[in-house]
Amino acid sequence: MGGEIKIISGSAHPALAKAICGHLGVELCPSTTVRFSNENLLVQIDENVREADVFVVQPSCPPVSEGIVELLMTVDALRHASARRITAVVPYFPYARSDKKDRPRISITARLMADLLETAGADRVLTMDLHSPQVQGFFRIPADQLQAAPILCDYLQAHRDLSNHVLVASDVGESKEIGAYANRLNLPIAVVDKRRDGDDENARATNLIGDVEGRIALIVDDEIASGGTLMEATRFVLDRGAREVQAACVHPVLSGKAVEKIESSPLRSLVVTDTLPLPSEKRIEKIHVESVAKLFAEAVKAIHTGSSVSRLFR
Repeated sequence: MGGEIKIISGSAHPALAKAICGHLGVELCPSTTVRFSNENLLVQIDENVREADVFVVQPSCPPVSEGIVELLMTVDALRHASARRITAVVPYFPYARSDKKDRPRISITARLMADLLETAGADRVLTMDLHSPQVQGFFRIPADQLQAAPILCDYLQAHRDLSNHVLVASDVGESKEIGAYANRLNLPIAVVDKRRDGDDENARATNLIGDVEGRIALIVDDEIASGGTLMEATRFVLDRGAREVQAACVHPVLSGKAVEKIESSPLRSLVVTDTLPLPSEKRIEKIHVESVAKLFAEAVKAIHTGSSVSRLFR
């Protein structure tokens, strides 16, 4: 790919963008986002990007809708500034859970997000651990999905004695994805059979497939939002004889009172990544953050040079 690499950060997670720049040995490309009193935005790229290979870093986090619009405006501004190629780096993809038409007259919003990025002018997308594999198929432009399992597993192997652990999927839908962790850590799997009524984020565990008695349960999920599923799974495996409960997840959404729930719960520890910003008030002692910046930097370099991204999956 001709042209130099330029990394631009939206307002969502500048710390991750700067960390990616640090691993690449480049400076963050300056840009300005102005919020007017009528809640309109203005995005301006503050240096020449003509013929550059540009990567825009903007995960989906509150305020979600404003962040999406800012990302689309940045991509559009780069297109009109004659950037040679534009890659939207979206570590946590917006509306990834809205991936199917499971009730009448609703939007499959994850597909809509893919369409909007393409329409704005993105040439490709780089993301991490989509909630469902089919979301990658919503894109008509190249979309690379990185996996956090190697990073989380490396941390767990280095900092835990896993000889008496059992991996626990917090619901049946997560049981397939947890296989990547089981293969790397060489651990058995148990699955919590969970039922959810409506959209109130309150899940009810009804059965446990597998054995956790006398063992340390390690609950793995792709994201933690309100914390209700994690708290229910923690209580459930302890009731089924687990000696201790730990957890790991990729995307720490941690909305509402999730942090307070975790802090007051019997959950011993939670390992997350920095695909989303975690403000200081949420960085409690139980939560440890592993960075994905190096992996994203390696992916950016691979995309720029035309080398394999799949090799990064290890």
